[in-house]
Amino acid sequence: MSTERIVGIGAGAKELATEDMILNIGPQHPSTHGVLRLRLALDGERIRSAEPIVGYMHRGAEKLFEVRDFRQIIVLANRHDWLSAFSSELGVVLAVERMLGMEVPERAVWARTLLAELNRVLNHLMFLGSYPLEVGAITPIFYAFREREELQRVMEEVSGGRMHYMFNRVGGLKEELPLGWGERVRHAVAAVRSRMDDIADLIMGNEIFRARTRGVGVLSREQILQYGVSGPIARASGVDFDLRRDEPYLAYGELDVRVVTRAEGDCLARFECLLDQVHASLDLADACLDRMADLPPGPINQRLPKVLKVPEGHTYAWTENPLGLNGYYLVSRGEKTPWRMKLRSASFSNIQVLSEMLPGTLIADMVAILGSMFFVVGDIDK
Repeated sequence: MSTERIVGIGAGAKELATEDMILNIGPQHPSTHGVLRLRLALDGERIRSAEPIVGYMHRGAEKLFEVRDFRQIIVLANRHDWLSAFSSELGVVLAVERMLGMEVPERAVWARTLLAELNRVLNHLMFLGSYPLEVGAITPIFYAFREREELQRVMEEVSGGRMHYMFNRVGGLKEELPLGWGERVRHAVAAVRSRMDDIADLIMGNEIFRARTRGVGVLSREQILQYGVSGPIARASGVDFDLRRDEPYLAYGELDVRVVTRAEGDCLARFECLLDQVHASLDLADACLDRMADLPPGPINQRLPKVLKVPEGHTYAWTENPLGLNGYYLVSRGEKTPWRMKLRSASFSNIQVLSEMLPGTLIADMVAILGSMFFVVGDIDK
C-alpha cells in the first residue's frame, strides 16, 4: 500500500507530488537464503514497510507426515531444516518414544546428545562463513568450510550421510558406533577448537564488518516475546532461555550447559552469539565423549515390532535446535501413522519479525539484517 507525500525541490520551485515505490526482493534474489520474497515500500532508499511473503518452497510436510508410518516420518523431518537434520529427526523420535513410554538405552542417549551438538556446530559454521559473504567478505567462508569438513568426516563415518543423516530411530540409533570413532571425534573437535580463533580474528577484527553490523537491525526483547523468536537470535537480545538448560532432554540435565547471551540485539550481537555458541557446543561434545568412554557395553537401540503402532493420545516434544525451538505436536489414534503431526519450526517464527525490524532502515542494511536472521527457507515453508 503506497501513500502520497509532497516534497519541496528548492526555494520558489514548483512542488512535485511523489509516492512510495514498491520493491520486490525475490523470490529469486542473491540476498536471500533460498526462495523468500520481501515486499518493501521505499521512500527513497529508506524502507517504510516490509512484508515477508513465504510459501514458494512449500512441500506440505505436515500432510505428508499423516500418510507415513513413524519410521518413514524421519526421512521428511530431517529435510525441512537441512542444516540441522539430526536435531530435526530427534524431535520426532522423542515424541514417539514418549507416547510409547519407551526407555532408550543410556548409550543411545549420550550418543544422541553428542551428535546433536556436532550438528549444532556444523549449522553455526555455515552461517559464520556465509554471513560475512553477504556483507562483502569472501575469505571467511573458506575457513568455515575447512572446519565443517573436519566434523562432516566423522558424521559421515557414523551415519553414511553428509547432510541428511537418517541415524535416529525410534528407540535409539540406527546401528552401533564404529570402533575407535569416539577418538576420531575427539581429534576433530580439538582441531576445530584450535582454529576457531582464526575465524574470529578474521571477521571480528574487520572494521568494515563491524561498521555494517553494529547498531543495525536492533531487535528488542519485547519484539522477541511478541513474535515467539527463539534460538541465538533471541539470546542476542538478552532473552536468557535455552531448553537444554531450562527443560533438559536427552543427557543435558547431567551436563553444564553454558547459555550464550548478548544485550545489544543487533546484527553484530547475533553473530557473536553464534560464534561463542560454537565453543560452548564443542565443550559439550567433549563432555559427552568423556561420559561415553566410561559407559559399560550395551545396546544402542531397542527392538521394535514389524508394525509400529503408537497408543491413542497426544504429546508435544520440543528441542533446542541450532536455529531455535523446534516442536512436534503428535496426535495418534492408535494406528501406524499419526492422525496429525504439527510442526513448529524455528525459522518460521523468527522471520515474521522482519516486518517490524526493517521499517526505518536503509535498503543497503536490509541484506545485512536478513543474513543475520540465520534462517533456512525449508524451515519456513515446511
